[in-house]
Amino acid sequence: MLSSVSFAANGVDEETIVPLHEQVQNLKKVVLELNRDLYLLEEELLFPSSTQLTVFVSSETENLFKLDSVSLEIDGKEVANYLYTEKQSASLNKGGVQRLYVGHLKTGDHRLVATFRGLGPKGRDYRRVTEHAFSKDTEAKFLEISVVGQSEDLQPEFQVREWQ
Repeated sequence: MLSSVSFAANGVDEETIVPLHEQVQNLKKVVLELNRDLYLLEEELLFPSSTQLTVFVSSETENLFKLDSVSLEIDGKEVANYLYTEKQSASLNKGGVQRLYVGHLKTGDHRLVATFRGLGPKGRDYRRVTEHAFSKDTEAKFLEISVVGQSEDLQPEFQVREWQ
């Protein structure tokens, strides 16, 4: 009843308000679609697939290694450094995968160095460096650094895998 009075006082009837509401909702949809398209375009411009390198981290250690941090170098330049919370480390150990780095890289041969810090078997501080030489061509390159638990010797192993 109150809304009818305020509409009448302003010279706007309810029949006009309903189409306006629909128009606003349609405009919101268009803006969201444009925003998504702009985001995709920005990603393509900032990280064209011909120069793109993406590095992921995963962990399957069955509680042999609790990841605290990882540092990533490519061709001698530090490009990423990440500190993990307890929850993030546990998520990785349950099969989670983290995108650690996305950046540009020229075609040719390159060297990746990853330094892992955490708690190893029996709760001791553990620091391990793994290196991987790879070649970048004109396609996007995806690398996964995995921490894999070796139950035979109770030591984590660090592997780099190139996704196809």
